[in-house]
Amino acid sequence: MLSVKNLSIEFSRYGSARRRTIIHPVRDLSLDIGDGEIVAVVGSSGSGKSLLAHAVLGLLPGNARTSGEILFKGTPLTSASMAALRGRAIALIPQSVAYLNPLSRVGRQVYRASRLSGKCRATAARSTDRAFARYRLDESVKSLFPFQVSGGMARRVLTATATAGDADLLIADEPTTGLDPVVARQSLSHLRELADLGKAVMLITHDIDAAVTVADRVAVIYAGTTVELTPARNFADGALRHPYSRALWNALPQQGFGFVPGNQPMEDDAVNGCIYLDRCPDRTGECRCAQPLRPVGKGHVRCCHAQG
Repeated sequence: MLSVKNLSIEFSRYGSARRRTIIHPVRDLSLDIGDGEIVAVVGSSGSGKSLLAHAVLGLLPGNARTSGEILFKGTPLTSASMAALRGRAIALIPQSVAYLNPLSRVGRQVYRASRLSGKCRATAARSTDRAFARYRLDESVKSLFPFQVSGGMARRVLTATATAGDADLLIADEPTTGLDPVVARQSLSHLRELADLGKAVMLITHDIDAAVTVADRVAVIYAGTTVELTPARNFADGALRHPYSRALWNALPQQGFGFVPGNQPMEDDAVNGCIYLDRCPDRTGECRCAQPLRPVGKGHVRCCHAQG
């Protein structure tokens, strides 16, 4: 359904004395998502996860420059095709509730999203009703404006807006933030149901523990680079092959709050060799060479020490 190959994103910005600099928040990002599959995209804040979503949807700002390739159903995405597919074949559950129109009632916004996806009025109305029921939104909520609903309720409205249509690819950017645990589990379960019906789902999240319960595979991102793409079960099975993937998993409370000294490279830092070199406890001289994302076992990993 979706294939991202060696995606890099750079921005130009001006600092003191109007000096122009180039930053690279996404350096070499690759992943693929098949029909009926959920791929969770995990990594620390600032690793480029949301930029990946915006690149797929064609929502990057005008000063962004990209390289690499993004394919949707085997066809390269262009600016024109992204605009045509957005909201119809590809839908976004955005991270911020500020994406809701403050001047429009929330029921109208869900209905409009369903109509823009190509549904007729009657079908769109039924889809809106089902979406509200699915996310435990009372009928009376339809008449409210965004400022009249709670943060958690607004997030459920955003999810309802994205799922009311018939998109083949859903990009969920932190869809459970602000939700109570019960509703969060239900939202993730519904994404699993959509995948089981043949949809492809990109689940961007910080909640690794929840992600591995519904995802088929997990893409681990570090400093804008895919360091591992692995079956989700490898987290619980202790079969992760990249040291950063293991560090992320070990940082969870139930894993003992593991800590790795140091910080990921800044967006304007030049990186030579392995992207994780300065923090890796297993580094050797061989790590000073650039590492490709290579197949190992049933996944892919960017580490010269990983074994099958």
